[in-house]
Amino acid sequence: MALQVGDPAPDFTLRNQHGESVSLRAFAARKDVVVVFYPFAFSSVCTDEMRQLSERIGDFSGETTELLAISCDPMYSLRAFADRDGYTFSLLSDFWPHGEVARRYGVFNEKRGCAGRLTVVTDRAGIVRWQVQNEMADARDLDDLRRALIILH
Repeated sequence: MALQVGDPAPDFTLRNQHGESVSLRAFAARKDVVVVFYPFAFSSVCTDEMRQLSERIGDFSGETTELLAISCDPMYSLRAFADRDGYTFSLLSDFWPHGEVARRYGVFNEKRGCAGRLTVVTDRAGIVRWQVQNEMADARDLDDLRRALIILH
């Protein structure tokens, strides 16, 4: 069943591009969390999205909000991706078991073996407050995401 607004967000612990474990529950009661699933590091649409997120990091990560980007790429690929473009937010690897977290969020594409393009905003209680799924080739609208965060706060 697909995740709905009002549902508890499935918890996860994944390694970021530095090999550090990052858990959704670590932000409970402290921060809202923006979880951004994307198909592939280094692909054109995903690279453009990550660069835009990085350029606007203050809109999506700070004292009250944390940004977590998840793909099914290996951790070492995510490190190269982050180093190349200077991403400072967490790029999380859902590589093994392959796509397990993306499956729990209902966004794993079995045919392509990757996560789809899903954005989920959870509140400090871990409840989904906003979400939108885009087609693989369609970049997300960061202005819509920013408006959702303003409403949440």
